[in-house]
Amino acid sequence: MPELLILRHAKSDWGDDSLSDFDRPLNKRGRRDAPRMGKVIAQIGAPDLILASPARRVVETLEGVAENCEIPPPRYLRQLYGAATADLVTILREIAPGTPRAMIAGHNPGLHWLAMSLTRDDPSATVLAAKYPTAALAHISFEGDWDRLGESRGRLLQFTRPRDL
Repeated sequence: MPELLILRHAKSDWGDDSLSDFDRPLNKRGRRDAPRMGKVIAQIGAPDLILASPARRVVETLEGVAENCEIPPPRYLRQLYGAATADLVTILREIAPGTPRAMIAGHNPGLHWLAMSLTRDDPSATVLAAKYPTAALAHISFEGDWDRLGESRGRLLQFTRPRDL
């Protein structure tokens, strides 16, 4: 049963107006939370594949995660920056069959909507409805293989926010 980890980037810094949205770094809280989420990922089990937005705050989030969890080198995909849910599903369906656990790291609202869409019929997933805060991690399993990923096919195993730690 494949598993998907959905990691939103940690809290970013809005202090420098000269930076584009793409180039914003993490702020102090984000630099604190990313390694903490790395511990959560280590407890779950490191992903076999990471697909990530190349935005600076996502890159820095994954660097923080790697402080406490041995992860594979992320595959940075520009199309994950600002991607809609349908685009995220299309990208995830391309994961090689038999890959046990993958992680996608990026941005809201796409990741929030992805998690909600995949777990739409799972009563335990109501926790996702209110908010998908920075550095939050959803751990979802689903039947079949990656090419069958789609709406209501997943089951939420765990949802962790930094404030839960």
